[in-house]
Amino acid sequence: MGTLHSENFSAFNVEQRQQLDTDYTNRLERAQWLLNSPEPPHLWQKVIGSVKQTIFPHKNRTTAKQSRRKSVVSFLKGFFPVLIWGRNYNASKFKNDLMAGLTLASLSIPQSIGYANLAKLDPQYGLYTSVVPPLIYSLMGSSREIAIGPVAVVSLLLSSTIQKIQDPFVDPVAYRKLVFTVTFFAGIFQAMFGLFRLGFLVEFLSHAAIVGFMGGAAIIIGLQQLKGLLAISHFSTKTDVISVLESVFRSIKHDTWYPLNFALGCSFLIFLLIARFVGKRNKKLFWIPAIAPLISVILSTAIVFLTKAEQHGVVIVKHLKGGLNPSSVHQLQFKGAHVGFAAKTGLIAAIVALAEAIAVGRSFASIKGYQINGNNEMVAMGFMNIAGSLSSCYVATGSFSRTAVNFSAGCETVVSNIVMAITVLLSLELFTRLLYYTPMAILASIILSALPGLIDINEAYHIWKVDKLDFLACIGAFFGVLFKSVEIGLLVAVIISFAKILLNAIRPGVEAIGRLPRTDIFCDTEQYPNAIETPGILIFRVNSSLICFANANFVRERIMSLATEDEDDHKENGKGKTGAVILDMSNIINIDTSGIIALEELHKQLTSQGIQLALANPRRQVIHKLKLSKFVDRIGAGMIFLTVGDAVDACLGLGTGSASFAA
Repeated sequence: MGTLHSENFSAFNVEQRQQLDTDYTNRLERAQWLLNSPEPPHLWQKVIGSVKQTIFPHKNRTTAKQSRRKSVVSFLKGFFPVLIWGRNYNASKFKNDLMAGLTLASLSIPQSIGYANLAKLDPQYGLYTSVVPPLIYSLMGSSREIAIGPVAVVSLLLSSTIQKIQDPFVDPVAYRKLVFTVTFFAGIFQAMFGLFRLGFLVEFLSHAAIVGFMGGAAIIIGLQQLKGLLAISHFSTKTDVISVLESVFRSIKHDTWYPLNFALGCSFLIFLLIARFVGKRNKKLFWIPAIAPLISVILSTAIVFLTKAEQHGVVIVKHLKGGLNPSSVHQLQFKGAHVGFAAKTGLIAAIVALAEAIAVGRSFASIKGYQINGNNEMVAMGFMNIAGSLSSCYVATGSFSRTAVNFSAGCETVVSNIVMAITVLLSLELFTRLLYYTPMAILASIILSALPGLIDINEAYHIWKVDKLDFLACIGAFFGVLFKSVEIGLLVAVIISFAKILLNAIRPGVEAIGRLPRTDIFCDTEQYPNAIETPGILIFRVNSSLICFANANFVRERIMSLATEDEDDHKENGKGKTGAVILDMSNIINIDTSGIIALEELHKQLTSQGIQLALANPRRQVIHKLKLSKFVDRIGAGMIFLTVGDAVDACLGLGTGSASFAA
């Protein structure tokens, strides 16, 4: 009986040994998958790949050899989405787009004239900007609802920065040339962002920063309109709230303003705000606030013409040049002292315009249930502004207020932009003479009526509740714009947003992880208190996508500190000694030389205390660099595992796995 029991026990040991050998072989095989993974693409290959993906987004990757015709079609579809949605376009959609485009034009015409005035340009340049850029975007853009044209924030940005170099009243021609040059550079930067997938630069203007920036800019724009409402002739060229208010009080004190302008402007401002209120209360009456600005222009112009109010101090538009967009190619300045300034201002304008347009486009696309391609949007914006700079336009982008009208009017595609552009063009050809008596106070009231949409107090409060650091970026941008300048407000917002990223990057969390009961899942022991720690083994995960010069030493010191604390606890509690530290690298996408040196030092420090270091699931870029630096040879290929579970099993010394661990 004893002999039989001994044979059964021996057979069981053989089966167990075979199972352990099989597990060990499987772990080695999985580790080889990791160690022998293909090399990652080089930097230049990534750049070329990004450009190809932008240009050929619809290319079938499963086909090794694609015909030249299909490549050309894919290229054209990537640059011109109209070739995709245009195939299903029909008369029903055109009817909706026609009505939306006409409604949009009724709002765009008076707003464009007002925004040109805000940009310190003649009124016709605002109308020009509502013709060429929308037409180009209609062919290249992927958003169906966005309305393209001049906007208040970009207009203020251009006037506040460029007039520091060139006074628009002393030399309007030189000022205008600088505006066109800035527009050209803005388009170049936007196209480059899209082609080389550099959209992350725009993301430095976080949502919170944009909310604060827009709010501050809206207040400044509103104060700027006091010049038109009060007909002030000598107004501050600065944009901060203190300088603007000082200029207003000085003019009122010395009686250099005209009350009739104020009365006319305020009367129509009340009318516009009532129309806006009616449109918000009843969505079916969206057309009332849409056509209210055009009605205001027509009525006020008729009043001034019939009463000869211009003879009693009412400031009017006077001559407004009509006709097709004239060429401005010869006005671009690529030589001289201001080229660097134009490029810098173009970069700022490009980022602000993209941030506003992409935010607007994504908002309405999410309502309709489709997605827009951010990189294609940047390319489309870039080409439309390049074309605009060559045809007497300044920086155009997507307008939130006009896009909301376009959406409410039932637009189906960007054909509504084409209808709007053609309507504006016809107005330039036929009706510009009728705008001679349009009072400037009405343009100011139209801009003022559009500003409430830029100030979002509820969203600012929501940001405060959710994330205090985000709110700091929001309020920093707000006060920077309000009390200094548009550029300073942007700079403050970017610095705070970047500081937030930097803080998370240089002080990443290092968490201890354990196995959830009855699973092979390893999780943070603080988030999941029921996670079980493996005796004699410490498992850490770094909450960062990059181990680099900024955080490498912090990560090393943090891991050593946690390992030392655990060792001291084991001595006090009489538990066994720590035998291994497993570093879960699944979060880490890349590593630099400083990070590799930190890992080498960590390995040496742990080894000196009799503790082995094992790595689990290093990513493609990471394992490639670890092999190039010979770190894999120093730590031993047997200490690199595909999963944390494999690493734990090996470090527990199961079967022949102990040989690997001992090595």
